[in-house]
Amino acid sequence: MAEKRPMQTARIKIISMGDAEVGKSCLIKRFCEKRFVSKYMGTIGIDYGVTKSEINGQEIKINIFDMAGHPLFYEVRNEFYKDSQGAILAYDVTSRSSFESLPHWIEEMKKNIGPSSEANNLVVYVCATKIDIGNRKVDELEGRMWAEQNGYHYFETSAHTGKNVDELFKALFKSVVNRLEGANVAPVTAAFSKEQADAVRKLRTGRNDHERLGVPQGASRDDINKAYRKLAVILHPDKCTMPGSEEAFKILVSARASLLTNARH
Repeated sequence: MAEKRPMQTARIKIISMGDAEVGKSCLIKRFCEKRFVSKYMGTIGIDYGVTKSEINGQEIKINIFDMAGHPLFYEVRNEFYKDSQGAILAYDVTSRSSFESLPHWIEEMKKNIGPSSEANNLVVYVCATKIDIGNRKVDELEGRMWAEQNGYHYFETSAHTGKNVDELFKALFKSVVNRLEGANVAPVTAAFSKEQADAVRKLRTGRNDHERLGVPQGASRDDINKAYRKLAVILHPDKCTMPGSEEAFKILVSARASLLTNARH
């Protein structure tokens, strides 16, 4: 086991990334000032704040750079990636486009942060915002799957209610400090296989029972049962613990029963 060594400095740098209006500034203000601002002017270029936190028995000063998400400010924010040690990658659960932009933000970060070693050492927490609003366009399962499959931590938050905001920031700060101290930090690994993720997605998003099981119209009872058994092995509750798998298994059972009712022999 690697010997834990003290940090050379009691200061860390955190950045926020994500599309405009996903709530990055509100999230930071909720954490730093313990209040919610309902009407917040969009960040112009970069907003900067400082806070302190006690981590591993040491007082750490944290510099937070809140980067504007609008493309207009790329030439401003690209100067602030370098030397970052932690990042909040945020998207709005009511905005599908903000979720689909996450790969773009990772690409921009890697392009501007400096040597590849810096990008690889950056601690990234994916943050789903505005979970209190309803009318979600991205459910928790999809967000969590994307984060874990890319090796990132994941939190669902609400700046309005404060849900999980403190937990997000404190976990991020602790992860950064542990990495800088050389502690053994377990990598983020998906608690499920791609095969399981694909099966859950197909069952949850299928337009009809044939599509959910992956069988054609007019499929025989044998075909239906064969497709069912294959998916049941993948998603059996005793073997699959990924979020959403229990719901998907229930959908699978229901779809099989419905198809068998009208199936040909």
